[in-house]
Amino acid sequence: MSEPLPLPALHASHAGTWLRDPNGPTRGCSKGEAVMAAADTPLLMMNAPLVANRLGYPDLNGLDLLELFAFVHPAEFCVPTPKGLAHALGLDEPADDADVPLLLQKAAGALVATCESEAWEQREGAWSTLQSLARLRWPWAGVLAPHIRRPEKAEKWLFTKLPEWEETPERAQPQQVLIEEAEIEGQLARLTGEGAERREGQRLFSRDAGSIFAPRDRQKRPHVLLAQAGTGIGKTLGYLAPASLWAKLSGGTVWVSTYTKNLQRQLRRESARAWPAARPDGSPPVVVRKGRENYLCLLNLEDALQGGFAGRPAILAHLVARWAAYSQDGDMIGGDLPGWLGTLFRKRGIAALTDQRGECVYAGCPHYRKCFIERSARAAAQADLVIANHALVMVNAARGRDQGGRPTRIVFDEGHHVFDAADSTFSAVLTGQEAIELRRWIVGPEKNSRGRRRGLAARLADVASYDDAGGEAVEAAVEAAHALPSEGWLARLAEGAPLGPVEELLAQVRATTFARDESGLEAGYGIETECAQLPGELVEAAGTAAQALAAIRSPLLKLAGRLEAVLEDAPDWLDGQGRARIEGARHSLAWRIDLIAAWEALLGRLGGPADPEFVDWLQVDRNDAREFDVGLYRHWLDPMKPFAKVVMESAHGLMMTSATLTDRDESGPDWAHAIAKSGAPHLELNPKTAQADSPFDYANRAEVLIVTDIRKGDIPAMAGAYARLIEASGGGVLGLFTAIRRMRAVYGRIADRLARAGLPLYAQHVDPIDTGTLTDIFRDDPRASLLGTDALRDGVDVPGESLRCVVMESVPWPRPTILHRARRAAAADQEGGAQRYDDRIIRARLAQAFGRLIRSRDDAGHFVVLSSAFPSRLLSAFPEGTPVIRVTLEEALQRVAKGVGGTQERVEPDAAESQSS
Repeated sequence: MSEPLPLPALHASHAGTWLRDPNGPTRGCSKGEAVMAAADTPLLMMNAPLVANRLGYPDLNGLDLLELFAFVHPAEFCVPTPKGLAHALGLDEPADDADVPLLLQKAAGALVATCESEAWEQREGAWSTLQSLARLRWPWAGVLAPHIRRPEKAEKWLFTKLPEWEETPERAQPQQVLIEEAEIEGQLARLTGEGAERREGQRLFSRDAGSIFAPRDRQKRPHVLLAQAGTGIGKTLGYLAPASLWAKLSGGTVWVSTYTKNLQRQLRRESARAWPAARPDGSPPVVVRKGRENYLCLLNLEDALQGGFAGRPAILAHLVARWAAYSQDGDMIGGDLPGWLGTLFRKRGIAALTDQRGECVYAGCPHYRKCFIERSARAAAQADLVIANHALVMVNAARGRDQGGRPTRIVFDEGHHVFDAADSTFSAVLTGQEAIELRRWIVGPEKNSRGRRRGLAARLADVASYDDAGGEAVEAAVEAAHALPSEGWLARLAEGAPLGPVEELLAQVRATTFARDESGLEAGYGIETECAQLPGELVEAAGTAAQALAAIRSPLLKLAGRLEAVLEDAPDWLDGQGRARIEGARHSLAWRIDLIAAWEALLGRLGGPADPEFVDWLQVDRNDAREFDVGLYRHWLDPMKPFAKVVMESAHGLMMTSATLTDRDESGPDWAHAIAKSGAPHLELNPKTAQADSPFDYANRAEVLIVTDIRKGDIPAMAGAYARLIEASGGGVLGLFTAIRRMRAVYGRIADRLARAGLPLYAQHVDPIDTGTLTDIFRDDPRASLLGTDALRDGVDVPGESLRCVVMESVPWPRPTILHRARRAAAADQEGGAQRYDDRIIRARLAQAFGRLIRSRDDAGHFVVLSSAFPSRLLSAFPEGTPVIRVTLEEALQRVAKGVGGTQERVEPDAAESQSS
């Protein structure tokens, strides 16, 4: 057993603050005393930004145990709580907050002892990294120095020891095969395992899923299946059974697309039943594929390590480099990089180490052959199963670099989100932030800028020197790009001093939006106004800005043509890597040319007649009193129209599945609406539909409680209700809010009270912790509760005791945005009219939120809505047979404290039926 490290330790929670001397004792202290102690000497603490939050002292620094854990155990995860750290290191978890400082000393001792152990698996590279961190004055460097011995041989630099990917021949076109239902059932039985419970719903679901793998009958007419599968059906293995069978027989690739990272992780685990970790040749048959912005960019990292980062961000860069040497795939967002690491350094350091701006130089990069992104893309091209997300699948179909690698057999799990993903993917957005990114991509570094940002001229210098016309096009594009916004544009807009035609346009957009704002909120969230009856100054500024954009697009088009000519008549010096780099540049150029063309089209319609297929508006984005963007927006009224054209037409088989794929009103599932929302009617397709109801016993395992005596807008009463419900449940509560401001207000009123009762409370947008890590903390502690917004409504999978009560602050009415109003108006002529359109949205949100509660057969709990008037027509959102009871708060508290299993009353329709948003 290792000895505790004799250093002072500090722990702060909502229940209080505790200090421990190097060799004891531990004592409670005031926040001021803790801050003074931290200023005098480095203290052991865990998650310094969170401790700083608790103490109200943002500049707190010390010896953060999480930073030490990331150094000693790179690419390993621990839940960033005292209990989680204790479990990760094999220590006894603390009994209460007062025991935490001693645990921190023990944990530090255990980690230091690991550095001296011969069994330390991540020793390689530690000594060299520590020397660099010592030069950066990392607080842990002096503590670790005596415990990490210098290696006998010089350690390899990260960039020399990462393995290279290898080129592989293009995969052959899949064979046309027909899978028999008996084969699917046999494969399903193999995947579920011998002795597994035979689920009839899963068996039928799997047979239906097999239909999308049949040979296509007509061009641009894929097989389409809409399959609703209730929680507990086992739909993942249900569709993996025919998918794995088809991939084996045909030699083709199946794409499974999700909306959340949680499901991606689950799919990766489940796929191990159907495929081995590696084929005999070492290649992976299953690949998780994400957008470029998710992966570590080695060129950005090299720049950060060589002076591009300074201070604390530089320490982060070295810890990331240490992780990269042990990472499975270089995925920084949801991969094996702990989600909490970036939040320890406050600034957006993680984002700066990825390819956020699409500036990749491809084969021109010295690390191209070791690139995590390229490795993932090549592995996906050879995989049997690619696990991706909705946005990437749509982007890949729209502008993938390799036509042959585009998905043709696709399963959209979490299919109820396909509409929203398409809405985002196929929209056009001209904002200051988007425009300044385009300027950076073209122009490159300007005065006072740090980092490795390279403009077009630097990325294509050799081509420009060889091809005069190409060089002239680059120069013209760089000159024209100076018309785009530059650093400080927001301040200039506020001061009324815009520079250049695009900033002039944004200034007019901002002025018009504020002039028309009727919210009356001087400090609040974003405001918007429709593009109708616009002032002449704005229309004139739009015309000038459109001309400036055309002046950028024209040389980019010319440059694209010159690059194509260079490839066709290649010079002697153009080798394979150079050709690959030019191909990459052509792809990036095509993307930017299309983007600028979309902006021009958006501006060209301002002041003219409205296009019935689109919804246009102006918007100023704010967070409380701070503005952070201004722009013009264009969305399709029905984004499934471009989805059908871009994604469905090229597919051979496509499936959308979800537990909440259809709306359900008093008459039952609304398949007509689900079909209309799938995009299939735009191809004149009549998709196959299937339904498998959940096997869970909702009647006896869940209760919906509608609390009728909390007045809308009464924050003190709402906060009191949340606190008392959490106390009655003993924690394990997921609180869902429709507004961040109300969530913060409730959290601020109840966190201290609950902490003193031993009930930790966490919240999105309050605690300096990413959402994924907050969920991990919540899952790990049955007495913890978590407050959040939309991201937690259907992105959380917490089975078991850790989640036993879901509380919604109110009926989740749709926010009355311009886009919502336009789609609501379009639905007015349909059956049920505009109200039914809103009701579908609300019922879907309720169903998704309720779906967090019962995740396995043994789960049980309460779903509580704090609404004095909950329309009865919305109750069909809950699974059939679920008891729904209107109660006072006192009655609700009694039921929550008692647990599920009371009387099963049924709600009666009442005056709330006519309640509207």
